[in-house]
Amino acid sequence: MPTTFASQSVQGAAATGVFSLSWLLIALPLFGAAVLILGGRRTDRFGHLLGTAMPAASFVIGLVQFFALLGRDAEDRAVSQHLYSWISVGSFQVDAGLLVDQLSMCFVLLITGVGTLIHIYSIGYMAHDTERRRFFGYLNLFVAAMLLLVLADSYLVLYVGWEGVGLASYLLIGFWNHVPEYAAAAKKAFVANRVGDFGLSVAIMIMFWQLGTVSFAGVFGAADRASEAALTAIGLMLLLAACGKSAQFPLQSWLGDAMAGPTPVSALIHAATMVTAGVYLIIRSAPVFEGAPDAQLVVVIVGAITLLFGAIIGTAKDDIKKALAASTMSQIGYMILAAGLGPVGYAFAIFHLLTHGFFKAGMFLGAGSVMHGMNDQVDMRRFGGLSSVMKVTWFTFLLGWLAIIGFPGLSGFWSKDKIIEAAFVGDGWRPWVFGIAALIGAGVTAFYMTRLFLMTFHGERRWTEDVHPHESPAVMTVPLVVLAIGSAFLGLLLGPTGAIQHWLEPVVGSHGEQTTALPVSVLTTLTVLLVAVGIGLAWSMYLRRPVPATAPVGTALTRAARRDLYQDAVNESLLMRPGQYLTRSLVYFDNRGVDGAVNGVAALIGGTSGRFRRLQTGFVRSYALSMLVGAAVLVGIMLLVGV
Repeated sequence: MPTTFASQSVQGAAATGVFSLSWLLIALPLFGAAVLILGGRRTDRFGHLLGTAMPAASFVIGLVQFFALLGRDAEDRAVSQHLYSWISVGSFQVDAGLLVDQLSMCFVLLITGVGTLIHIYSIGYMAHDTERRRFFGYLNLFVAAMLLLVLADSYLVLYVGWEGVGLASYLLIGFWNHVPEYAAAAKKAFVANRVGDFGLSVAIMIMFWQLGTVSFAGVFGAADRASEAALTAIGLMLLLAACGKSAQFPLQSWLGDAMAGPTPVSALIHAATMVTAGVYLIIRSAPVFEGAPDAQLVVVIVGAITLLFGAIIGTAKDDIKKALAASTMSQIGYMILAAGLGPVGYAFAIFHLLTHGFFKAGMFLGAGSVMHGMNDQVDMRRFGGLSSVMKVTWFTFLLGWLAIIGFPGLSGFWSKDKIIEAAFVGDGWRPWVFGIAALIGAGVTAFYMTRLFLMTFHGERRWTEDVHPHESPAVMTVPLVVLAIGSAFLGLLLGPTGAIQHWLEPVVGSHGEQTTALPVSVLTTLTVLLVAVGIGLAWSMYLRRPVPATAPVGTALTRAARRDLYQDAVNESLLMRPGQYLTRSLVYFDNRGVDGAVNGVAALIGGTSGRFRRLQTGFVRSYALSMLVGAAVLVGIMLLVGV
């Protein structure tokens, strides 16, 4: 366990000055959500403006705090703010507090910065929606919950934000719930996340049982004294939580259907908030995982499987948003893989998370811009040639595409390649299995993202006569430009300079010099070659040849990818059907067993009393006769026994 991490967590300085305003980071968007959701129609006229102003104000506060942290020594950048005593029951003592440090600050700036751009974009995208005010209220709730999650100083406070993110995602994915399939998608996401939430709740219970505390400082300080079995159990439950929230194997099936919500929701979920929560949870819990190597290995395995799953699924999707969703699943897989590698990968997981936040938000909003100009169509087989009529959207999407495939010099090249290098660190079989998986993922990513880019913006025009593509208004294109600039240059700013590693070192520790199974120059060359092969293959299939209006049958793998590699079928067979049978069995046992026993006793007593009631006729002669018979019986008995 990195000792700097544990000691800093325990000895965080008290909040003073600008850091005493940390609660405002959460309170401002929460206030906006309350006003817009509870204020009703009277807030319709200014709701979108208030909704955008709140995360923007939080971004300003976060930016001021970031520069204040820069003014401190590296080891003195963890600032704790006690809010109030929350729970005091016997030995279970929990204070509500916030922790501002290098790790949480990365997320604060990403959530509020990219989140504000998404809010601005939404002003134009949702301009004609009669429920725009409510939409902005839900967006504010989403931002507030995610900020609480990353600023919490204990697992129980984090859990509140964790559940808030789940609620907000349910409300936003099902925002247009008058469409049955959209409502079903929201429910699916909610249920899948409940599985992960169960894991987090169990992890918190084990922490209190084994370590006597749920605060970060207490858990990390006691991790060295805990048994490996306890830490492994906690780590696996935390991983289950991360799989649910970040759509990792085997709980990834909800992410594609989550595209049912308005496109800005997709950008917020995939770039700045929800799916990054699992990465944060694992890296924040680094001392736990480093004391449980088996759990840490499972984290790497889950990341490797998911990055390949998402990449394969992305190759066969014709829905532009679902193709991007598969891409998110794959890229988060890279981050989870890096988070499981230990100190060698922590900083690079966050690095890729930050760069991904920009280029994925830009591409999702770019997809929304395409839909805005194409009468809400999402089928890329009905696009083509849009570069000539949507020049700003095309250029910003171009930079996002180059960034995500790892084109040399752009953000993804600096962040994702570092994860590939980290995957090749170590001895034995691990660097070869996980490193090769990361390399293959890079090549497949280049293929399916080039496929998406070419099918949408290049080639022959395939739209129908009733569609008239046009560029989006400035309120939508300006955020695209800002995100494109980040996509191009953020990696250059943080990567070659080593700034991200130095910034996070007091929190996640330093890994020092590491030897890779293959020289770094060879790995870089292999990655670039695989990316070039992916681009060339997509160019030959989707630009040199006509794109058919109907998807061809394809290979067995293609058909499986179109069906999300049968994720839903597997979940139905392994979870839903057995769950239904279990439920029916329990209902039968309850009806026949529990209720049957209770009802049987009641029937016995009722029947017996009914039969005895017949003896009460109300006639004096009947009572006199019974008394005579009774007396005769008694006399007979007395004579027999000789009394």
